[in-house]
This record gives sequence, C-alpha cells and structure tokens, in this order.
Amino acid sequence: MKVDSININGKKNSIEVLDKIISSKINKKLISLVLNKTNSNYKGRKAKTKQKNEIIGSTSKIYAQKGTGGARHASRKAPIFVGGGVAHGPKGESNYKKRKLNKNEKKLSIASLISEKNKLKNLIIFNDFNQEIKKTKEMNLILKKFEATNSLVILDKSSKEKIYRSTKNIPNVKVTDVNHFSAYDIAKFKKIIFTESSIKELEKKYA
Repeated sequence: MKVDSININGKKNSIEVLDKIISSKINKKLISLVLNKTNSNYKGRKAKTKQKNEIIGSTSKIYAQKGTGGARHASRKAPIFVGGGVAHGPKGESNYKKRKLNKNEKKLSIASLISEKNKLKNLIIFNDFNQEIKKTKEMNLILKKFEATNSLVILDKSSKEKIYRSTKNIPNVKVTDVNHFSAYDIAKFKKIIFTESSIKELEKKYA
C-alpha cells in the first residue's frame, strides 16, 4: 500500500509499505487482551502494614483477666488499640503478573494498532533526518507544525542520533526505535511517527 512520506518542510512523496502493517484487520479483542496483560505485568503493589506480631512493644497483659468489668485484653498490640497492628492489611508486594505474550500476539496487536492509527490519520512517516537538530525549540516547532505534540517517534539509528537530544525534554513525546516499543506505547500516544528507514526495518519483522 502506498502512503505519504513527508519531509520537515511539508513536501510529500509516496512510499510503499506492507499492507499487513498499516492496513491489516483491526482486532479490537486482541488489542484489549494484550494491553490488559501488559498493564498487569507492569503493575506492582508494595503497600505494607504491620501485623500484630510485628509491632514493637511490651507483651505484658494490660490488666487482670477478670474482675475489672472490662473486656478481656492481652496486650496493646491488638488492632483495636491506637498504635496496634493492622488487621487484614496489605502484606507487601503482590504478584499480578499473567502469562507472557507470545510473539504472534505482540506482532498482530501492533499491526492492528498501527492500522487503526493510519485509518484515523494519526500515522506520520517522515523522510529520514539527514541534518542534526540540536535545539529542543526547533524540534518542538516541527512537531507542532504536524500536530504531533503527543506522539511516539520511532526512528532508525541514523535519525535517532541526529534528533534524540532535541526531543528528550519535550513532554508527551517518546523517542525510540523499532526494537524498543510495545502495543501499550502505541495506544498511549495520539500520533505515531516513523521515518522511512524505521518502517522498512519494521517490515522485515513482518516479512
């Protein structure tokens, strides 16, 4: 399938891209499954409260078992007292991890998400960056020009070396390469940007 490739001045050319990457069937059920598993595998619960046996303090009996007219108590460490242990509180890190995603699930979910971005006109393919862009301000203006201030930028090695420094401090923009992004990254950002070389590198994974 032919799609537009744009340089930073807005001049358009066309580039041929595999249909299975940018115009594949959008599998919503698979996307939901993959995002759910990805979030579960990232999630960690570290909250911890002290149980009754972890409280440091006297273990002596508060008062006599009988004859006081009050309820029976053993020590001040009980959960009903201020400074006592917490009953049924979180006990530390919990494991939310689900089974690992297989390669086919990852590939198909990424293709579905890229195809959806293309359908919504949120996919941009730039010409490779031949000149170094040093200033964040200059790179920010380019992104604003193409309404890509909330975007995932997937670059080839050469382009990444030329523009990475100018993009790393821009909020809501993540710069990476074809080996280090996930379905979650694509779903998180409004627009997705490739260079001609980076999308060709991605094609090799789907060939």
